[in-house]
Amino acid sequence: MIAFILQRTFLALDYLHTECQVIHTDIKADNIMFEFFEQSVLVDFEQGELQAPCPRKELDGRCIYMSRELKMPKDLGAPVICDFGSAVDGGVDHLEDVQPNIYRAPEVILEVPWTYSVDIWNVGCMIWDIFEGGSLFTGQDPELNVYRSRAHLAELISLLGPQPPDFIARGQLSHKFFTEGRFSALETKLNPVTLEQRETTLSGEDKADFLRFMRRMLQWEPEKRSSAKSLAQDDWIVRQLRPRQHGGVE
Repeated sequence: MIAFILQRTFLALDYLHTECQVIHTDIKADNIMFEFFEQSVLVDFEQGELQAPCPRKELDGRCIYMSRELKMPKDLGAPVICDFGSAVDGGVDHLEDVQPNIYRAPEVILEVPWTYSVDIWNVGCMIWDIFEGGSLFTGQDPELNVYRSRAHLAELISLLGPQPPDFIARGQLSHKFFTEGRFSALETKLNPVTLEQRETTLSGEDKADFLRFMRRMLQWEPEKRSSAKSLAQDDWIVRQLRPRQHGGVE
C-alpha cells in the first residue's frame, strides 16, 4: 500500500514540478488525501449530523464546528496532493522560510537559494515518519526543549555525514553555525547515530535497498537529490509493487 501511495505521489509531484512549475513546500501525510467512491460513507455522515449536530461556537464572527468522525471506506482510491496554501512559483530561486520545522531542508535552514528539491526532501522525511513510526529529525534542543536550527543541523550532520563545504559557502546564514566550514555550535552535542542504526524494521538486502532509496532524497546538496519522476520508478518501489507468487502484493 505504501509503495502505491508513494509512486502516485511522486508522479503527482513530477506533474506539479514539470508541467505546472509549482513548488508545494508543505508535503506531509496530512496533505495527502484519498479518493473514495462509497456513497454510504457520506450518507452516514449526513444522517449523523441531522440526528446529533456537532457542537459549534462563534469566534470573531465565524462559526466553528467540532469535527465529526468519518467512517473509513472499504476501498481507497488514488492519493491526491492537497493544501496549496504555501505553494510558490518554481521558475525562480527562493530564500523565504518554508516547511514545517522538522521537515526543513538544509538549504531552507541556511538560506541557500532553494527550488523544487525542497519537495523531494519533504517526501523523504514523510516516508520515514510513515514507515518507521517516528520523525527522522526533531530539532529539539535538549536543554531548552524547543526547536532550534542548530539542533536540527547537528542531527543532519550525525545522520547524513559531514556538511559539504561548497554547500555551506552558499548559505546566507551559514556563518551563524559554521566557522571555516566546521560546525561551531559547540553547545549542541553531536549524537553519533547513523541512518543505518536508526532504521530498525528491516534487515539485510531489504534494509540496504530502503536506505539507498532514502538517500536519493535526503542529500545535503539539493542538486544531488533525485527527481520525482525518477523516484517513482525506484527499484525499492517497483519491487514492493511486484506481485508475489501467491498473487498478492508486498
